[in-house]
Amino acid sequence: MANAFMQEAIERAVENVRSGRGGPFAAVVVKEGRIIAAGANCVTSTNDPTAHAEVTAIREACRILGTFELTGCEIYTSCEPCPMCLGAIYNHFASGDRKTIASGIERANACTLARGLHGWKKNKLDIPSSGKKGGTK
Repeated sequence: MANAFMQEAIERAVENVRSGRGGPFAAVVVKEGRIIAAGANCVTSTNDPTAHAEVTAIREACRILGTFELTGCEIYTSCEPCPMCLGAIYNHFASGDRKTIASGIERANACTLARGLHGWKKNKLDIPSSGKKGGTK
């Protein structure tokens, strides 16, 4: 089942780029085997620098559940979370809850370009690769 949730996050990331709403990043929050919330990067379309996929998914899950604690929930992200998103994940999910990451930023950008989605422009930063290929945290 986890692969289906990850596939959903990846499909949402691809659609987000195709639609022009933002970068190739999406996340879904799962509780009791079903998706309860999803988010996609909408930093550029909303001019909100905190509107990363993970944060928007967490905000939606908290709104739906009526709590800021997402104990018993899982999050699946299409890319390795940035420090802000990672902090939000660790602050809202219990330590034993599953956090699944599809790939690092280099692979997300490569995937986007390989699919011919030219709306996303990578920052011109020289960031060394962590050497990680993604996986479950």
